[in-house]
Amino acid sequence: MPRELLILRHAKSDWGAGASSDFDRPLAKRGNKDAPRVGQWLYREGLVPDLVISSPAQRARQTAEKVCKAMDYKKKKIQWNDQVYAADVSDLLHLLKRCPPDARTLLLVGHNPGLEELVMYLVGDDLDTPLDGKLLPTAALARLEIPGDWNALARGCAQLVAITRPRNLVN
Repeated sequence: MPRELLILRHAKSDWGAGASSDFDRPLAKRGNKDAPRVGQWLYREGLVPDLVISSPAQRARQTAEKVCKAMDYKKKKIQWNDQVYAADVSDLLHLLKRCPPDARTLLLVGHNPGLEELVMYLVGDDLDTPLDGKLLPTAALARLEIPGDWNALARGCAQLVAITRPRNLVN
């Protein structure tokens, strides 16, 4: 039976917040608005994940927490994984292969370029680049149908169901 992988780039961050490092950069006003909208949409669509894995970087953490709150997914169940921050495709595939077999739907919250590269790798040549050239702008969610085994994630194995951007959501 297929599984679903939901890949969410963190919401818009605040470059002017005076964070001491990239890791500590918080969400901007727009990010604080978009993240719960994505969570509400996931909830309405019946896409509440079995497992949420997120980068612990501040903007990703805030995104994951706001999305999960809107889905009524307990914050303490979120798995914070340092490997997601600054991850490349290889790192992300390694992380996904360690997911429990009973997780049918997984939400991965992280950063570009790794998340875009993961989508391109999993979908393969069937992926069309959007007109604006941005596959996953901030708070965009890629919904992929993948093989029935987290260990079987090969190039081109996934089918892209949709990429949803917060500006296209009706609340």
